[in-house]
Amino acid sequence: MQISALLLLALTVTELVLLFVVIAFYLRLRKSEALIARMQTKQEEFLNKLRSNAQLEQELVDSFERRQNELARLDTLLTDRVVTLNKLLKQADEYARSPQFLRQVIITGSRQGKNVKELSRATGLSIDEVELIIDQSGT
Repeated sequence: MQISALLLLALTVTELVLLFVVIAFYLRLRKSEALIARMQTKQEEFLNKLRSNAQLEQELVDSFERRQNELARLDTLLTDRVVTLNKLLKQADEYARSPQFLRQVIITGSRQGKNVKELSRATGLSIDEVELIIDQSGT
């Protein structure tokens, strides 16, 4: 009978040890599940941040493309304006060098009391030419 009591005791102790092992395994499993749940939450947050960053990057690319197009358009307009202004400058130079304009400048300057040297420098004509124009105009 003692053997069966010892055997029963040994089985009970073994069962208790197995019960503790099962409980320990269960607790470890719960910790692992909690860890996996936290990792999944973090992964979802990370994916959301990645999506947000991708959206921001696309908005930046779109904005950059719009600005590049606007700059190209403005460059074309600026080039057209440069051509127009160069034509106007050429016309102004031609007009400023015209004999009628120079004659008018000299006559007007003479009436305002400017001397012949000043008028010669302003028009690029010689003093003799300036005096001749003044004499012809009768001023």
